Amino acid sequence: MSSRRRGFTLIELLVVIAIIAVLIALLLPAVQSAREAARRAQCVNNLKQIGLASHNYQSSNGSLPPGIKGSVWGTWQVFVLPYVEQQNMFNAWNTYGNNSQALVGTLDGPFRYAGATNLTVTSSRITAYTCPSDVPNAPLSSTINGVQFWVTSHNYAVNFGNLHEFQEASYLGIPFGGAPFSDIGSPNLSIPAYYYLGSPAGGFKVVDFNAIVDGLSNTLMCGEVIQGQGKSPGAFDLRGFGWWYGGAAFETLLAPNSTLPDQMEAPSYCNTAISQNPPCIGVPGGDLTLITNAARSRHPGGVNVGMCDGSVKFFKNTINLAVWRALSTTNGGEVISSDSY
Repeated sequence: MSSRRRGFTLIELLVVIAIIAVLIALLLPAVQSAREAARRAQCVNNLKQIGLASHNYQSSNGSLPPGIKGSVWGTWQVFVLPYVEQQNMFNAWNTYGNNSQALVGTLDGPFRYAGATNLTVTSSRITAYTCPSDVPNAPLSSTINGVQFWVTSHNYAVNFGNLHEFQEASYLGIPFGGAPFSDIGSPNLSIPAYYYLGSPAGGFKVVDFNAIVDGLSNTLMCGEVIQGQGKSPGAFDLRGFGWWYGGAAFETLLAPNSTLPDQMEAPSYCNTAISQNPPCIGVPGGDLTLITNAARSRHPGGVNVGMCDGSVKFFKNTINLAVWRALSTTNGGEVISSDSY
């Protein structure tokens, strides 16, 4: 007697494949969501580290760290390095550079962020400054002794207030209410203040907690920015380029992840040809005092921001713009309800 061999019919096989495809389609968004939740948690942890580092800096020095030291001589990223377990990297930074006329055009090159004395630091990627939801980039390079070094971008910036980076008294009816961070120019008081971009880079202003009269829990300290994609020559984007003054700060003139453009020093500092990059233009009329950058992230719906009391909060893109601006000021005297954000 002959035996009959049993197997799958084509219809049965197609049904099984269809069921597997449906299950994958259902599970994939959940897996992606879980991965993003983990990345966002790491981002929150980074901001907590930066907040704690800023508090430790304040305990040691009597003020919050400088936001920027002139244009290219160091930013908060350098000053808090010892407090994010990067003491050796901080020791490698040469602090001689400043905005004095005596150095401009002569000795300033080696002491800039891309100068020979500081490339060991600025070509390094610091985990505490990098959000895993973003794509790491190093847009600019410098060649020393035949070796090419790429200077890194990162994902966090400090709060420069509710207007532009140079913190004018008011803009279109919006009064400036102070910010936790600013440009200190050169901290060497023996060097006359050098006017950079129309702003006196003197003032030597740092802010202590007692100057934040609006309350530490009501004042933004540091927040997310994106790493602009693209590399030199000619195709770079300097958003997130935090070793430099234009990438080290954010302001709340624009809402989180605003569809309005950031305003950089020059159109060539933006690369909107890359779809990953948010909108960006050069400052209107070439007025370099109008530089402003929004807080931005790759997280859906909003940005993570560290507050001056050390807490970290998630702010939605839809936050009321007046509330968002009020949260960036140190002495604006605004009344902010806890249910406003």
